[in-house]
Amino acid sequence: MNRFFRALSLYREAIRTPNLRKKILFTLLILIFFRFIAHVPVPGVNTALLKSFFSQNQLLSLLDIFSGGTLANFSVAALGLNPYINASIMLQILAFVIPELKELQKEGEYGRAKLERYTLMITIPLAILQSFAMYGILKSQNIILTSSPLTIMALITSMVTGTMIMIFLGELINDYGIGNGISVMIFAGIISRLPISVYQSLVLADFSNPQTLFNLILFMAVAFAIVFAVVTVEEAVYRIPISYAKRAQTTYLPIKINVSGVMPIIFAVSLVSLPSLIGQALMRSSNSGLASFARWLSTTFTSTSFIYLISYFLLVIAFTFFYSTVVFKPKDVAEELRKSGGFIPGIRPGTATEKRLEYVLYRVVFIGAFFLALIAVLPAVIQKATGISSLTIGGTSVLIVVSVILELHRKIENAVQMYNYDKLTY
Repeated sequence: MNRFFRALSLYREAIRTPNLRKKILFTLLILIFFRFIAHVPVPGVNTALLKSFFSQNQLLSLLDIFSGGTLANFSVAALGLNPYINASIMLQILAFVIPELKELQKEGEYGRAKLERYTLMITIPLAILQSFAMYGILKSQNIILTSSPLTIMALITSMVTGTMIMIFLGELINDYGIGNGISVMIFAGIISRLPISVYQSLVLADFSNPQTLFNLILFMAVAFAIVFAVVTVEEAVYRIPISYAKRAQTTYLPIKINVSGVMPIIFAVSLVSLPSLIGQALMRSSNSGLASFARWLSTTFTSTSFIYLISYFLLVIAFTFFYSTVVFKPKDVAEELRKSGGFIPGIRPGTATEKRLEYVLYRVVFIGAFFLALIAVLPAVIQKATGISSLTIGGTSVLIVVSVILELHRKIENAVQMYNYDKLTY
C-alpha cells in the first residue's frame, strides 16, 4: 500500500515538472493520433468478413497485438511496425558478418543515424512484400471486394504509407516524448482493446455453464501469476561489487535479470509468424506443388502447434541474448572501469574484467531469457492442454503491458529525481 501511495505522489510531482509534463502530454497526443489512424480503413475490404476471419484465426489475432490493434480493423496502418522490426533484425544480424556495419554501431550518433537510414531503406521493400502477402491472404478468403490493378495499388500504397507514418510517430515519441516509441504504441493498442475484451468475456459469457466459470477463474489466476512474475523479474538485478582504490570505497554494478525488456518477444513473433502468413497467402496458388507446400506451412505453424511453440521459445531466448549484447557491452564497461580506476575485487582490470563480466552477463541473461520464453508460450501451452482459447493472447498482452508500465515508471522517476537535483544545484 505504501508503494501505491508513493507512486501516486511521484505522478503528481511528474505533472508539476514542466519538461516532463510536456513529454507526457506530447506522448498522449501522438497516441491519440495513432488511434485515429488505426480506424482509417484501407479501400476495397469487406470489414464484416474481415472481423469474422480474425475471430477464427488465433495467429492473426496475436499479430494484431504487435501491430498495435490496427490489423483487425485493416486500417492504413494494418502492417504496423512489423516491416520496420524485421528490417532492424536483418540489419543487426548482418552486422555480425559485415564489418562496416559493425563499425557503424560504434560511431555514436553519426553511426546510429546511418544505420537508421539503412533500416528505412530495407523497411520499404519489406512493407511492399508483406502488403502483397496480406492481399493474398484476404483475397483467398474473399475479403477483398475487387482485384483490379488500381485497387491493389491503392491498398499496397496505403499500407506502406501507414507503416512509414507509424515509424515517424515512434521516432517522435523517442525524441520528444517518454518511453520507447514501438513499445508504447503496442501498449496503447492493447489497452484500447481492453474494454471490448472485458465486455466479451463477462457480459456475453454463459455463466450457467460451470466450464465457463472455471475458464474465467483460470484466466484470472494465470494473469495475476504473470503480473507478479513480470514485476518480480523486471525489478530483479544482480549486483557486481566494484572497488576504487583511490576512493577507498565499494559500489555495485547492477545487471538486470531482464536486460532487454519485451523487445525479444516482439522480434520473435515477427519472425515465427512469417511461415504461416506465407502459407496462407500462397494456399490457392495454381501450382499444385506450391499450394501443397503452402498448406503444410499453414497447418504446421499454427499458434498452438509444437513446431511453432518450440520455434517461438528458442527465438525469444536467442533474441534476448542478442539484444542483451547490444544493450550491455562487457568490453566497453571494462574499459570505463579501467579508466575510472575501478576494478572487481580479485579480478585484474582489462581483459580479465571483460571476461568476468561476460561470464556473469550470460548466466544472468539466461534466467531472464528463459523467463521471457516461458511467459511467451505458457498461455498457448495451457490452451492446448485445456482448450481455453482466450489465454493465447492473454500472456503476451499482460507481459507487454506490465513491462511498458514499469519502464515508463522508471523513466518518470528518473526525470523527477533529475529535476529535483537540478533545482538543488541551482
